[in-house]
Amino acid sequence: MLLLGTALWALSFPAVKAIIAAHETLVPGANSLFISALCVLYRFAVAALIMVILAARTLPKLTRSELWQGVGLGLFGGAGILLQVDGMSDIPASTSAFLTQCYCLFIPIWVALCQRRWPAGKVFLSCGLVVAGVVVLAGVDWKNFRLGRGELETLAGSVMFTGQILWLERPKFAGNNVSHFSIVMFVTMALMCVPVALASAPSAGAWRAAFSTAPTLGFLAILVFPCTLGAYLLMNHWQRFVPATHAGLIYCVEPVFTSLFALFLPGWFSSWAGIDYPNETLRMTLLVGGGLITFANVLLYLPVRRPSGAAVAAAAQGN
Repeated sequence: MLLLGTALWALSFPAVKAIIAAHETLVPGANSLFISALCVLYRFAVAALIMVILAARTLPKLTRSELWQGVGLGLFGGAGILLQVDGMSDIPASTSAFLTQCYCLFIPIWVALCQRRWPAGKVFLSCGLVVAGVVVLAGVDWKNFRLGRGELETLAGSVMFTGQILWLERPKFAGNNVSHFSIVMFVTMALMCVPVALASAPSAGAWRAAFSTAPTLGFLAILVFPCTLGAYLLMNHWQRFVPATHAGLIYCVEPVFTSLFALFLPGWFSSWAGIDYPNETLRMTLLVGGGLITFANVLLYLPVRRPSGAAVAAAAQGN
């Protein structure tokens, strides 16, 4: 179910890119920060409104624990998205994709520090395979790689995503209603984008013009329904049954799904919206990088072969 949620989540990348291409003519003079903040604001505000309608009967029973969980998830998630978006304005997309996935390393490090013991060997191996796969998939240019403002912001965003995954796993939240804390999460993330959108808006009319056509409203619907209501509700419900380290590695399959969607969705979006957004081509990097990430997740869930009781008893007698 987390893998399905990750696939739905990956749809947001071509959808947002199509929105940005459409906004070049709809909102002239708007910078990428305004477009990104407005997308996040509308996306989560509409999702929250739909969830309020669906959960209206039980919402008055919202508990303090659900409120606290939702606010925490929203603060971590909202800060992560804003840092990632602002960092992308200063670095290549490939570098951003690579650095964002660093949470697959941050999570096991945090868990090891909290539990004061090393993770299992196959967790180490899976993390290494995921990092190698993302490096191949992203095509990071190591000659021009440096830790400047954009890189540091993206790393900080990855730390925020780490906090979001770990916050969702906290045992004290295990009995919370998913619909309730998801509403609070969506509202928090939308509110965090309001000052950013206000500060970067080129004009008052830009808020309406940005989504004034059928194609842009259609792209927004993709962001709201499969990418938010689908992906986040699946993650918020099912992650509690998976260790945070495993969940972080599963989420790293997202670049693979994004690359697959980029093979055909841009052409569909371009013909619909009249924008110039060409399909990507199938490359060896997708096969190699995607294969490494996929194998890392398969390895993580391979059963560990343990000695039988008779073998353990025989070894004890021999000693």
